[in-house]
Order: sequence, then C-alpha cells, then structure tokens
Amino acid sequence: MKNKSVNVDTILNMARKKGILRVRDVTEKGVHPEYLRRLVDKGLLIRRGRGLYSLSDVDVTSDHSLAEAAKRIPKGIICLLSALRFHEIGSQSPHQVWIALKRASTGRPRVDYPPVHIVVFSKKALTEGIDEHNIEGVIVRIYNPAKTVADCFKYRNKIGLDVAIEALRDCWRQKQCTMDDLWYYAQICRVSNVMRPYLESLV
Repeated sequence: MKNKSVNVDTILNMARKKGILRVRDVTEKGVHPEYLRRLVDKGLLIRRGRGLYSLSDVDVTSDHSLAEAAKRIPKGIICLLSALRFHEIGSQSPHQVWIALKRASTGRPRVDYPPVHIVVFSKKALTEGIDEHNIEGVIVRIYNPAKTVADCFKYRNKIGLDVAIEALRDCWRQKQCTMDDLWYYAQICRVSNVMRPYLESLV
C-alpha cells in the first residue's frame, strides 16, 4: 500500500513540475505506467494525447499543441506559421505545428499527435533567433518575431509570398521588431535582396 501511495505521489509531483507528462518520464522513475491509467480513471490526470498526460485541474492554453509538440520533439523549434500564431502576427491559423529541425541521417521523427509539419533548417538559420517560453510548465523553443518574418520570406514558395508580406507589415505595425532586427535575420536567412523592397516600403 505504501509503495502504491509513493508511486501516485511521484507521478502527481512530476505532473505539477513538468506540466505535460510522458510515459517515459514515469518509467524512468521506476513507476509502472499502469498508474497513469488508474489516475486517469480517478480523474486526477487527463490523457492529452498518445502517451501524454497532465493534471486534470491544469488550465489548457491555446498554445497547448506547441507544448505537446515540444515534448514529442525536444530538439525542434516552433517556426513559420505556428510561430506567427504564437506571436499573434498575421491571420494564419495552422492545423499543424510547424517545427524546424536540423537535417539528420536518422530521418524525421514520427509523431501521431499533435499533427506536425517539419521543415529542415541549417546553420545559423537553425540556431539564431530562438527564445524559450514556458507553456503549461513545458519549455518551448520558438523563433522570435523578426526571425519568423525572415523565415517566411525564405519559405515563401511553401507558405505564400502574401503570408510573408502580411507577417512583415503586421510585425512592424505591432512594433514587435526593429528594422535592424529584420535586416539581421534577412541576411542570416539569405533573403535580404527579396526583403529589401518590402523593408524600404515600411520607412
């Protein structure tokens, strides 16, 4: 009975600290995953997705899918349309979580939930402009507004030039970036020539 109580307390304490709990988090502590099912049955935990759990009394934010994706793909960075939505830039409302990853020989991770759209970034385009945000107790890496705008121009053939232009104008109007920021990331993403006329139209 004592071991059962300890296992339950261990899971609940981990859920409070981590926000979103994975089955692996529990098994690494030597606790059988069956305890997760029992806590769900008791209404103490909620199953948020396959292998993902959180406390039932935790407020789920509109960015919940970003936290889930960060748990599933720890090396990923939220980018493009999902980063725009997070920063409340533009009018995009993606049905997938857009994630940037470094090209890897092992292939892309398989994630059943939430639905993700993986984009391969490289060098400074991958590592620059990353901010960390705490979402439901989970540290989520997201590109900052200026870097996200530059990424949109870089991937304009994938998401549309109109989306990139809207993002630039909205980001500037909301004062979420400076001209220096935009120019810096435009150079990193190698889209300075593409962005130049649009940047000049802002000033």
